[in-house]
Amino acid sequence: MEWNPAILIIGASFGSFKLISRVVGSFPTPESALRNRWKWRNILTSMMHSVVTGIWAVLCFYLHRPMAQDLIATYSLSSRCLVSVSVGYFLHDFTDMLWNQKLQHSWELLFHHAVVIICFGIAVCLCRYIGFAVVALLVEINSVFLHLRQILLMANMRKTTFFRINSIINLGTYIIFRISTLAWMTRWVALNRDNIPLVTYSIGSVGMAIMILMNIVLFYRLLRSDFLKSSREGKKEKEI
Repeated sequence: MEWNPAILIIGASFGSFKLISRVVGSFPTPESALRNRWKWRNILTSMMHSVVTGIWAVLCFYLHRPMAQDLIATYSLSSRCLVSVSVGYFLHDFTDMLWNQKLQHSWELLFHHAVVIICFGIAVCLCRYIGFAVVALLVEINSVFLHLRQILLMANMRKTTFFRINSIINLGTYIIFRISTLAWMTRWVALNRDNIPLVTYSIGSVGMAIMILMNIVLFYRLLRSDFLKSSREGKKEKEI
């Protein structure tokens, strides 16, 4: 699989997610989400990407185990396709947000997507670090519950038992598949410094630093919103 087919896969993925977004937009929308139908459509599309790529990333390591031993040079056709598909999705989501949302409300995600597109793009172009990119895509397992949380909030289901259960699973998978994975990836980059060209190492290090900072901030926001805030509200109700 050479450069041209990879470009075709990225383009096909970009077009496919544009089409999926349109189809999802035709689905019935809860009354509570009618004020922001674009966001409802965008989150549903993002959740579909997370479900597919999260499962696909696990299967890549399960079906091609040597890749886990060499994240730089070893990869399978399936794993390179996965990274290419994800580049196409992030390009779609980047343009979708740029077109439909004000910059002050989306700059964090736009910045995140730009970093991912650059890092994954380098992996696809060079046919190196594919395994490392697949490790990064394990975070999509948590993204399934993160997107589900947003869907439940937009559907006005915050006070339901289902939302509470999802919040617990979301926080647990956040620690396992985001914080722990990012920590492991940072350690891997540091240990393999001599095997990575300076330019790639610099881009990867800056990208990792940005991801870690953004995910720590998001973790605090989730903890405060779903647990600390609800605990304070519970105490106030008891006092009343």
